[in-house]
Amino acid sequence: MKRISVLDSHTGGEPTRLVLDGGPDLGGGPLAERAVRFKNEFDRYRSAIVNEPRGSDVVVGALLVPPHTAGCDLGVIFFNNVGPLGMCGHGTIGLVASLAHLGRLKPGRIGLDTPVGAITAELHADGRVTITNVPSHRRAHDVVVEVPGHGAVRGDVAWGGNWFFLVEQHAFSLELAQIDGLVDFTKRLRRAVNAQGFPEVDHVELFAPAPSGVSRNFVLCPGGAYDRSPCGTGTSAKLACLAADGKLAEDAEWVQESIVGSRFTGRYRWLERTKGAIAPTITGEAHVCGEATLFLDERDPFCWGIRA
Repeated sequence: MKRISVLDSHTGGEPTRLVLDGGPDLGGGPLAERAVRFKNEFDRYRSAIVNEPRGSDVVVGALLVPPHTAGCDLGVIFFNNVGPLGMCGHGTIGLVASLAHLGRLKPGRIGLDTPVGAITAELHADGRVTITNVPSHRRAHDVVVEVPGHGAVRGDVAWGGNWFFLVEQHAFSLELAQIDGLVDFTKRLRRAVNAQGFPEVDHVELFAPAPSGVSRNFVLCPGGAYDRSPCGTGTSAKLACLAADGKLAEDAEWVQESIVGSRFTGRYRWLERTKGAIAPTITGEAHVCGEATLFLDERDPFCWGIRA
């Protein structure tokens, strides 16, 4: 019987499952290559860790690996119910909070290697975490797609560590009571965006003002679940769009609220104005909520998880 030790946390309501021991050995090399190896050769581990019956569609896993990029202290590959992720903002905050809980980190800054590039994370004395994400940018502005049952929808395609289609003008109220309609609409929208020349887009992000006056979002993740947190890579993509439109000044604060009411604070600095490239920073907090040993018994018909 195989055993995998994990530590669970949530960042603004969105869970992260950190693998402490028992995960697959992916060898060396760049993390982008190891993420492909994880997908092609060890996908059953991904499924066993985050899919039912041990997990759920919303759980994001974090596998610690030796870093490859110079200057990085740790490497991490994030994954969800359908595969590896390029980067994960809430997951990074959860990872740092989890390592602090274990006594492996003290307040200060560390470098993290990911499949899409190196990032930094700073643990503050009060437990908050600030991440400086990979360079982010808007790829396409004011893209119009026809969504079955909804007509023409306008949005931007942007990169924040994952690819997003971001929409501000829509007919939905961003409230938990509207979840079924929001999920159905964003799934239809993603299919339309993919079919119209943007097959890389796997996240959809809707925006609207919250009753409190800040910006609220709804984010559809690649596997069909919605993000309970404000979404770190999605907030990074949004900051890139705001910067490109001149709607947010460099180093000005942007408060992003999730569909469940949790918040991140974002800022950015310019890297290359002519290319619209920014360095986004996201601050949030995570809470450790469980510790477990997962048993993988080959006699169990669902030993390696339930896969669609």
